[in-house]
Amino acid sequence: MSRRQTPGKGKAGRRLRVGLVSLGCPKNLVDSEVMLGHLRRDGCEIVADASRADVLLVNTCAFIGDAKRESIETILEMARQKRQGRAQRLVVTGCMVQRYREELQREIPEIDALAGPDEVPRIVDAVRGRQAPLRAAPLPIWIYDHRSPRVLATPPYMAYAKIAEGCDYACSFCAIPALRGRYRSRTTDDVVAEARLLAERGVKELILIAQDTSRYGRDRGVEDELARLLRRLGRVDGLHWIRVMYAHPTTLSDAVLDAIADESKVVKYVDVPLQHGRSAVLRRMKRPSARRHVAGLVERVRRRVPGVALRTTVIVGFPGETAAEFEELLAFVREARFDHLGAFAYSREEGTPAFELAGRVPPSTAQSRLRRVMELQRSVSLGLSQARVGTRLETLVEAVVREGDVRLRGRSATQAPEIDGGVLITEGSARPGDFVTCEVTGALDYDLLARVV
Repeated sequence: MSRRQTPGKGKAGRRLRVGLVSLGCPKNLVDSEVMLGHLRRDGCEIVADASRADVLLVNTCAFIGDAKRESIETILEMARQKRQGRAQRLVVTGCMVQRYREELQREIPEIDALAGPDEVPRIVDAVRGRQAPLRAAPLPIWIYDHRSPRVLATPPYMAYAKIAEGCDYACSFCAIPALRGRYRSRTTDDVVAEARLLAERGVKELILIAQDTSRYGRDRGVEDELARLLRRLGRVDGLHWIRVMYAHPTTLSDAVLDAIADESKVVKYVDVPLQHGRSAVLRRMKRPSARRHVAGLVERVRRRVPGVALRTTVIVGFPGETAAEFEELLAFVREARFDHLGAFAYSREEGTPAFELAGRVPPSTAQSRLRRVMELQRSVSLGLSQARVGTRLETLVEAVVREGDVRLRGRSATQAPEIDGGVLITEGSARPGDFVTCEVTGALDYDLLARVV
């Protein structure tokens, strides 16, 4: 397309239609929203139906093997759409491009343009076919700010704010530092300015995300800046819930926990991936923590934040993990009684120190261990949910449904979107985005049954 054509117009005078598929975590979703913002500002029309798009855009994830497979399958599906439908261009962005740019160019000729994490601000050039040949930077350095255009892909009552990008840790299983670069955080003023803009747009729940939210500000030499950020966000009119995700066990300070406990708008919810419960495995993972430290952290979080919901993530089948070490992980999960727990089978990623570690655990064994830890967590979750029967809780209504006796679906402050359970409301009425008080009437494995009071 010529640069001299009217911005946003196709050959017949209509706007260029772009369809985007965003894969991976909420951090990637924010990048997708900024890309959509640049495209809409340029005059493009954003369409949800790939068959109506002139340009197909796939924002990929390359964190673990399953994510890479999903990314490749989606690219191939969009390539098929391009061959058989109206789309004239296929643009691929994100972590897969940062890691496998040359392979993607060579193996999937239907791809017309590639854009890594540092090229988000230049997405319009990639979509319009005027992108100069670029190679992925060795380490990305870009991060958006409150002035970046953004089209929210979340429900109108909630949004994510990425307060930092990149990671400085060297966990042996993780490729994120090579994909996203060194840790770099936005200023508090910038995040607060974005929060005000989002609140003016009707956002009621703001979810703070980063590779390590609790490290926020330390790259700029400021200690406990996350605590100060939370206290400032608590004064933003319009926000009702403020949630923090992805804290790190070594940077989750008492000051941050006190801010979570003190601030009425900050939900009493702490998400801190601990990865394992055995010191020897944590050392092989190059995690800067040990069993004694992680167990003490669980106790400290619950002591400083009364009524907190604690979420963690663990990896099973890491190289060298013995049956005894796995049993110790189960004992840790049983003792800690996490409110929410996610588990993953270890994914062997080239370029990471763990890639060459001896003692690989057979995939069948890893999957068996994954099932066992989740079965244990299911029973823990059910017991915790049953203890809440008869209590009242504030619930954010997310959808009107007709599924048996269920009329509404929502979440309490102790449940994060998509990854935790929810509240299934059998009596009462409300609209998506409303906050209602519910009485818990029953418990399922991960969900609560309730009625509006």
